[in-house]
Amino acid sequence: MKKSLIAIILPTLNEEQAIGKVIDEIPYSKLDESQYKVDVIVVDGKSNDRTVEIAKSKGARIITEPRRGKGRAIITAFKSINADYFFFLDADYTYPAIYIPEMLKLLEQGHPIVIGTRLKGKRQKGAIRLTNIVGNHILTFMASFLYRNRISDLCTGYWGLRGDIAKTLDLKTEGFQIEAELYIELSKRGYPISDVPIYYRKRTGKAKLSVYKDGFKIGWLLISRCFSKPPR
Repeated sequence: MKKSLIAIILPTLNEEQAIGKVIDEIPYSKLDESQYKVDVIVVDGKSNDRTVEIAKSKGARIITEPRRGKGRAIITAFKSINADYFFFLDADYTYPAIYIPEMLKLLEQGHPIVIGTRLKGKRQKGAIRLTNIVGNHILTFMASFLYRNRISDLCTGYWGLRGDIAKTLDLKTEGFQIEAELYIELSKRGYPISDVPIYYRKRTGKAKLSVYKDGFKIGWLLISRCFSKPPR
């Protein structure tokens, strides 16, 4: 029997301190026992450290994306990879890959989209500053209210979705607004979003997100896209 394929996408930019630990934590054995083939893809924005070298040594496939940006990495992955299920998570060791089987089970049961939610789960002390928590709650409430599609953690970097859905998305955002745009696209297409509470850790390495600048961009994206026509 042919195994279904799971693509695990890791967008990277100078993540040499974390990428090895992230890949090591992927539950290959459990997924293999469930008759899944796992393809780990690092989409790298031209790192100038040992990120790519370490990822290759761990067996990951590398896609080099010359245009930097997390959104650009996700878009490139969705367009260039064929898989039955897609997962993407940040490569800074904040999101434990051990939740993938639990999230996958929901997808198998018919849920089209599932996220790993930090706001309903537990967080390591110091993993998220109070301003980030407040901002995340505000943006999450705003999204659920504007689009009438409940989500528990809009800005989570941990998503799983069916491959047939991923291949139809028309995403354009290049930066950290990619999760918000993904949510908007899915909501306009009528897909409900399920969740799994996770344990969120302190990141390994230097943070790249600007709380206020990126938070404003996400808020504006939610408002500006709210009254546009749904995708066909």
